Amino acid sequence: MKPGTPEAVTKRGATDSARWQELTESVREMGQYTTRAEAERVTRIVLSALGGHVTGDERVALAQALPREAGRVIASQIPATHPLTAREFVESIATRIEGATPATARWDVSSVLSTLAETIGTTLTTRILAQLPPGYALLFGRAELATTANSSAAL
Repeated sequence: MKPGTPEAVTKRGATDSARWQELTESVREMGQYTTRAEAERVTRIVLSALGGHVTGDERVALAQALPREAGRVIASQIPATHPLTAREFVESIATRIEGATPATARWDVSSVLSTLAETIGTTLTTRILAQLPPGYALLFGRAELATTANSSAAL
């Protein structure tokens, strides 16, 4: 099978679909969601919000490291003009999920971003965290090692 042939495209698409299913299944397990559809909905919401806050080479690398569907969600977002603190980010997610509270939204964000960190690896996660305001590390399942004057705005 030659690259670019319809068979190769179909196989790559099937593989990508399987990778998207693996990602959402991992989110389902991490977040203890009852269905994959619920995990997929939460994943799309969190990734779309994150997509506006990750820019430049890190945004490109993130989109490429994820299944095509997730990469499209990330890449299709308009970059934010004002980066949100971790708390504001969680609160913005709460407004996008019907019936969510800041506490349940934090669970949703952490479920997706912790899974994302496992999927993309330590190096890219570190690069992404370097772009974001303090406080996001906990959402990615990492300890916040450095404290700054801005950390009072963190979770």
